[in-house]
Amino acid sequence: MLVANTADLGVLDPSLYKSDCLDEDLMWPEGHVGRVWFTLKYEAGTERLQVHIIKAKHLPSRTPALANACDPYIKIQLMPDERRVLQTKQKKKTCNPFIDESFVYQIPPGKLESLTLKLSIVDTGRVGKGKQLIGHIILPLTELEGVAPDEEPQLYKLDIEKDLQEPTSDLGEILVSLLYNENLHRLTVTVIEARALKLDPSSSRREMVVRVTQERACRGVRARRTAAVDVGDDGSAFVSECFHFRLKADELHTTSVTIQALQPHSVYAKDRLLGKFVLGSYMFARGRALQHWNSALAAPMEQVKQWHPLTN
Repeated sequence: MLVANTADLGVLDPSLYKSDCLDEDLMWPEGHVGRVWFTLKYEAGTERLQVHIIKAKHLPSRTPALANACDPYIKIQLMPDERRVLQTKQKKKTCNPFIDESFVYQIPPGKLESLTLKLSIVDTGRVGKGKQLIGHIILPLTELEGVAPDEEPQLYKLDIEKDLQEPTSDLGEILVSLLYNENLHRLTVTVIEARALKLDPSSSRREMVVRVTQERACRGVRARRTAAVDVGDDGSAFVSECFHFRLKADELHTTSVTIQALQPHSVYAKDRLLGKFVLGSYMFARGRALQHWNSALAAPMEQVKQWHPLTN
């Protein structure tokens, strides 16, 4: 895969550099560590992916008492090949760097959908203190497949994730497989087994059920439930039940699947939620859950299995 870095790539669009709405700039969620503006454009004729890093805002200051104690730069990678790394120039003493740098990757059209763009935002820190990773942005490139050469670059404004490490869970894990049939436009979700579940000790029923809900644009489309299965003393349970959901190609990036582990009580009591997790595109999932979803879509007709930790 050949790559290039170019400072002047085509004609810049002035609209991309206008000042942002003041209200938008003030809407930083709790725990926010920054946002990055960038554009992507893929030209099938020349097999060129253009990545233009515009700017970043609201990066954390190393010293809370000092404004702009940050010397950032951004690393650009196309996963799964993380060995080839490009990076922007370092900006000094700013938490709101204006970058304006372009990069070009040479990629055959058939390979584009299997790649994921990874931006790593790094603060070089004080001399002798070493570099500090602020966080990442992860964006699968499947949505760029087939974009016409004469279309405008797609602008993204994405928040930085603090890290890609999976949270540890004391609620247990569930093994799930995904299989996407692109000919039938069907996603098959198979709940295989669970381990280390934490049941309610006050209940006499040592059983679990799993509810699988397909959602589109954060609205429920269809929900299915497994039969109740026994849970062992070690918290393990074997389910082996699959569900089919209709999923068209143009719905892949607006669809998610929520998996909930439930402990049934009596017929008059509400089931107790043991934990849940969400599988889906970058709009809904991160880390292991996002990678599982992307792997299944990149290898249609192949069953892709993955353990997922339960969260509240």
